[in-house]
Amino acid sequence: MVRAIEWIDAGTESHIRLLDQTLLPGSETYLEVSTVEALIDAIQRLAVRGAPALGTSGGYGVALALHEGARKGWSVDEVKQNIDAVANARPTAVNLAWGARRAEQFVAEGFERVLAEAHAVGREDEQANRELSRLGADWLLAKIGDRPLRAVTHCNTGALATTAWGTAYGILHELHLRGRLELVYVDETRPLLQGTRLTSWELKNDGIPHLVEVDGAAASTILRGLVDFAVIGADRITANGDTANKVGSVALALACERKGIPFVVAAPYSTVDEATPTGDEIEIEERSDAEVLEFAGVRAAAEGVRAFNPAFDVTPHDLISAIVTERSVVEPATENQPLFPAIS
Repeated sequence: MVRAIEWIDAGTESHIRLLDQTLLPGSETYLEVSTVEALIDAIQRLAVRGAPALGTSGGYGVALALHEGARKGWSVDEVKQNIDAVANARPTAVNLAWGARRAEQFVAEGFERVLAEAHAVGREDEQANRELSRLGADWLLAKIGDRPLRAVTHCNTGALATTAWGTAYGILHELHLRGRLELVYVDETRPLLQGTRLTSWELKNDGIPHLVEVDGAAASTILRGLVDFAVIGADRITANGDTANKVGSVALALACERKGIPFVVAAPYSTVDEATPTGDEIEIEERSDAEVLEFAGVRAAAEGVRAFNPAFDVTPHDLISAIVTERSVVEPATENQPLFPAIS
């Protein structure tokens, strides 16, 4: 199984090893990240991405700040500033700051204690992913029927987006292992094609039948009856069950609601932000015009044209059939609010 992020122990040369996901599937290239600045760059240009993987990145980022600070003689304030910079590198994905703040609690106890906590974040993520995959597969088969199912998914939620196994992808993988997955429609996921480049690559490696479709076809695929359910991940889940995910997700939810089929969100409980009441309070990251207006560095739009490039959208809770975490399955469209911390 691919590992998107690892800590490499090498004494004074210790560092974070990241699979550069911007180069997949053409090149399987690893980044040896030894500075906070390089880690933030990797996070912001999506060399490492996916809510659970960002949580582990946050934990390891604190260890990296201590390690780099020791080499360079940083003051306590300088170490703190670098930890904050990691935590705030991407504002919408709650896991990044959660992982960083969890490890930061142990800074006073020293580097080894911080590193141990970062390792624990990664281990717990894999365990959570496998449990939520089991729960999600059970729920879907009980809801739809114990037979081979057809699915649509958006963005990338596999091992590349986590420390191992996957979230929404993990549910698909679990169904496949049970002989209960017929076909997956994979949204290409604009603007960086995480579906085309990453999810399809993982599905191919796992021997799971699938088709890549353009984002604009997803709603029609659902309304035509070509799939039995949709499953996506989440970068933030609010107290009332609203979820933020890669832009384009809410269109699937609307189509599923019209068709009357399940729309499922899968994420570890660390993605739940109990302090944010609703999706209206989620800060939506906006990315560079170039991601939309250029292709491989060549401008596709006329000079002077600007782009609107939100990285995420918010799906209201009443469009979500089930939110699956490692703790439980809740059904936001039918249950009384608030949902969280109801399952904590």
